[in-house]
Amino acid sequence: MPGCFVTATDTGVGKTVVAATIAAGLRVQGVRVAASKPVVTGIDEPDPGGMPADHVLLAACTGQAPEDVTPVTFRPAVSPHLAADQAGTALDPEALLAHARAVGAAAEVIVVEGVGGLLVPLTRTWSIRDHAVALGLPLVVVARPALGTLNHTLLTLEAARGAGLEVRAVVLTPWPAEPSALEADNLATLRELGGTPVWTLPRLPVLTPAALAEASEGWPLRDWTA
Repeated sequence: MPGCFVTATDTGVGKTVVAATIAAGLRVQGVRVAASKPVVTGIDEPDPGGMPADHVLLAACTGQAPEDVTPVTFRPAVSPHLAADQAGTALDPEALLAHARAVGAAAEVIVVEGVGGLLVPLTRTWSIRDHAVALGLPLVVVARPALGTLNHTLLTLEAARGAGLEVRAVVLTPWPAEPSALEADNLATLRELGGTPVWTLPRLPVLTPAALAEASEGWPLRDWTA
């Protein structure tokens, strides 16, 4: 299944924007691309900046319906395993995998977005990392450019590689127009110590598919998803 799995060092670091940028960029290149995210939480807590729900933004960039991107949504903004507990239900890892594979089978390339970081539990015994391993997709890791990112990012890379996952790239976002000495050194240090290419994405004023596709120019999208 050609594609990539977009994960992050933490929640709220820009993972959905990067996943949408990849999808929008591939679509503009004429690739039949689909997106998948196993679970979206926080439906009742909209983003204060006006960003649409994750599956809504991804769907806008691929032409899918939001419910085709994400089969399960929960109202509170908590970890998926807790959201399921509070809703009196249980997530089925095999069903989530089957959904992602069906989405991928209907497209040339799939962009799968995780939930939070790699070790976030979907159930008490199944993590986002397990989901990525089962799908067999290479990773794109999204991280902040600010203080703390070296530890967070290098730990994520170690957790990924320890499970046999291939990391194709790290993306630092939102990357400032004039990076500080700290931010510039974080970029250089991750390139030196992370063992993978490191790219950047600025803060985008609008999150339309056209703007996201334009932001992907220069990224080696075909290499990330081959």
